[in-house]
Amino acid sequence: MPELAESPPDLSVVIPVYNEEENLPPLWAELRAALEALRLSFEVIFVDDGSRDRSAEIVRGFREADPRVRLVRLKINAGETAATDAGFKAAAGRLVVTMDADLQNDPADLPALLAPLDRWDATTGWRVDRGAGDTWVRRLSSRIANRVRNAISDESIQDSGCTFRAFRRECLRELVLYRGFHRFIPTLLRMRGYRVLEVPVHHRPRRFGHSKYGVLNRVFVATIDLLAVRWMKQRLLRYEVAEDLGGDLIRD
Repeated sequence: MPELAESPPDLSVVIPVYNEEENLPPLWAELRAALEALRLSFEVIFVDDGSRDRSAEIVRGFREADPRVRLVRLKINAGETAATDAGFKAAAGRLVVTMDADLQNDPADLPALLAPLDRWDATTGWRVDRGAGDTWVRRLSSRIANRVRNAISDESIQDSGCTFRAFRRECLRELVLYRGFHRFIPTLLRMRGYRVLEVPVHHRPRRFGHSKYGVLNRVFVATIDLLAVRWMKQRLLRYEVAEDLGGDLIRD
């Protein structure tokens, strides 16, 4: 059994989970092999978002065999943004990765996502081969969603729906998320001056279970969130301090 590192790990992987019991064993096998090849100390945080299947039980089994696995279980289903936020708050690594639990993200892409972090603050996946893993309906809905989001939020993210991302830890310390805002994390980081790079990643067909979203909840339901992001960008405080005379005084 691998030993638990005494110091904080180099890398934390955050994986929101909602009713993915069939996908978890092959995901953990692939991910563990990919992470060990990186030669970094790591932890993998599975955030169970109120699953009604055996997802939490399966993760407990992973933990018994490997202390680098952690389980954060939410009391009720609170949504992907809440699960992501809980994972961020639990993560101890100097680098943090988020990925889905449905096997559509390829752990082999981890080196490509992590490599730019010595020059960039965050990377976000760009699924350039969507046809390999999705139906034409999902590809069309994603294309529409990206265009609508970019038009309303005044952004240029090619694939805002991809949650396979990597961050330097300092990016996340003061990040405030609201329900549905996991889609806009790259935009929120750019608003705060962080540099975000899009990285091509693979996209694989879902092997087990079914998608938790469709055309309606990807485009129309998210419109209010988009308007909120646009308002935040327009009202963002932008200034530079030219002088702070006496700034070394001790203040109560």
